[in-house]
Order: sequence, then structure tokens, then C-alpha cells
Amino acid sequence: MIGAVLCCASAIASLFIAVGASAAPYLPTDDAQVLEHLPGRNTTQYRELKALQSAAARQPEDLSRAAPLAAAYIRASRTEGDPRFLGYAQAALGLWWKDPNAPTQALVLRATILQSSHQFDAAVADLDRVSQREPRNAQAALTRATVLTVQGKYAQARKDCDHLFAMAPQIYATICVAAIDSVTGKSAAAYESLQQALTSLPRTDGTALAWGETLLGEIAHRRNDPAAERHFRAAMNAAGRDIYLLGAYADWLLDQRRPADVVALLQNETRVDALLLRLALAQKMLNRPEAAASIETLRARFDASHARGDTVHQRENARFEFALGNDPRSALPYALANWQVQREPADIRILAEAAVATNDVAGFAQVKRWLAETRLEYGALTVLVGSGEVPAK
Repeated sequence: MIGAVLCCASAIASLFIAVGASAAPYLPTDDAQVLEHLPGRNTTQYRELKALQSAAARQPEDLSRAAPLAAAYIRASRTEGDPRFLGYAQAALGLWWKDPNAPTQALVLRATILQSSHQFDAAVADLDRVSQREPRNAQAALTRATVLTVQGKYAQARKDCDHLFAMAPQIYATICVAAIDSVTGKSAAAYESLQQALTSLPRTDGTALAWGETLLGEIAHRRNDPAAERHFRAAMNAAGRDIYLLGAYADWLLDQRRPADVVALLQNETRVDALLLRLALAQKMLNRPEAAASIETLRARFDASHARGDTVHQRENARFEFALGNDPRSALPYALANWQVQREPADIRILAEAAVATNDVAGFAQVKRWLAETRLEYGALTVLVGSGEVPAK
């Protein structure tokens, strides 16, 4: 869902970009091997960025020039999977980055950047300031609702969603509500209401269509509904290349035991840690020799992130240790630390997997308590956790 924050930020306010830097260069053994696909300098995106950079450079103190540049960098971070673009977005807002009384436009952009590094409380604080100034600011309400949903603060998030019906196109409010209902025991109703809303949505609204179809795919995935693939493909047709969507679709394919399709989907996405992780999982399932190199690269990237003190990618780190390192005991601390920050279905799943594998009473108790409180409907978790008692050590 965090990808949805960036999505709505680029449209009316999107996956959280999970990217790391390799600690050491990888030396290919084949001269014909493609190491990386770089964004072309002749693309529309590149030309747009250059034009906005030039405009902002002429008057860096003018927010009307800096804000479009920051927003373009945020969009680029989503499509390219490169965290440096978020740094560039922060730099574009340099004059307003630490100003608690920054203009509304700067606060919304700043909140969008802050959430990307899991500074959720700081992001919500900025959005609160916006709402105090402008109670009908749809951007702030939608972005705050999405961040609060990621944190598992559903009651607070639902209030923002309900307010959106009077402030924004109905489809965004419907998606906002469906995202919460789908993880609080009302997944069938959420699925039906959102699917119905999308049938009347103009095909020209690609952002809402992609976001809505992605959410439908995730709901269907958790409900073990094969319609998930149809929704993910519809979202891809609407969104083009989208890192969050690629990850969600790959997860469904992995659960369907279709690793060859994951390889085909992600073989050119090795720059993005979250996608390389899924590619490595597929390669391992297929017993491909490339799996070893992918695992080695991921290990180096995670080691480098630890050296930097980066704690953003703990979910991916936990999943790496659990499924690729074959070390549930190493996975558990990452899963537990991650759970303190974000509480999406993928977060509770890796925590449950690690807790069950290590027979960890406290971790398993957290999982059972969350499922009881939220009534989350997730087929894979139901099978994993069952209805038994907390396992004894």
C-alpha cells in the first residue's frame, strides 16, 4: 500500500521504493551480459526534468518552480526505482525542508518524501498542519489516510477517507475506503464496491484505474481468487512500468508456483532490491544457476544498507533471510522491527512465517492478536497460523 502513497501524490496528492546500492561491483563472466538498463536521455521524462531543473535553477526561491520539480522527481523515483530521485526532490525543496511554517504545497510534497523513508509520524505531522490550514485539502486527506493505513491506524485513516467523498472525485474516496475495509474483515464488500466503481470510471483516468485494479488484485490474492491476475494485468495496462505493482503481481505469481513467469516479468528489474528479491526467489524455485549471483548481490546490498544505518528495508531483509538465506532466526528480528513501523498484510505474513519457523511465542502472539483485532482475511496466513494455540518453546 505504501506504493499507493506515491501514486496518489503524483496524481492528486504511490510503493514505497525499495532500492539499495551494491557494496561491491559485480564482475560479469560474459561480455554479452546486460548489467543494467538505464533511463534514456531522449525520453519525455528526462526532457521534462531538464526543463524543470532549468526553471528552478533560475529562481530557486520560487516555490512555483521548485514544487513541480520536486513532484517530477517523486514520479521518477516511482518509475525508475532509484532513491536518489527522492534526495533530489528534497534538495528541490531545500528552502522549505525544515520550515514548520512552509507553504501548503511544500508541506504535502515534504510529507510524501518523508513517508518514503518510513518517517511516517513526521509525514502525518506535516499533513496535519495542512488540514488545520485547509480542512478541505484533498491531497492532505488522501495521503494521510494512506500513510495511516500503512501504520495500521485504521480508525483514523477511515475518517480521512470519509471526508474525501466531499472533497475529491468519488473514485479516490472509494479506493481509500476499500483499502481499509479489505484488511478489517470486509474484503468481499470492499472488492465488490471497488469493482463496481471502476466499471464507470473513464479509461482516461489511468492513475485511479491503476491504483484501483492493483488494490483489487491484492484483495483477490489474499482471498485466493484467481481473478487477481486479471486485475494485475489491467493495472499494468493502465500504469505501464510501476515498481509497487510489479512486486505485487510477482508475489501472486510466486504463491501460484509460477516462478518462470516471475523471471519473465522481472529479469530486467535487477536495480530494485524488492524486485531482485522476488526474482531471486523465482530463480531459486527453478534451481537456476543465476540464483546464486542474485543472492550474493542482495546480500551485499543489505550489508551496505546496514553499514549506512538504513532501516527502511527491514521487510525485504526479513524475507531475504527467511527464504533465501534459509535462516528464520536471522529473519525474526528484522520482521519484528519492521512490524513496529508498518503493518500491512505483507508485514504480518513475514512476521508469522518467521515466528512459526522459530517457534517464537511472543512473535506468534502478536500475529494472533492482530488477526483477532483486525479480522484480516488472508488465505495464506490462515493456513500458516491456523486456529491452534501459541506454540510452546
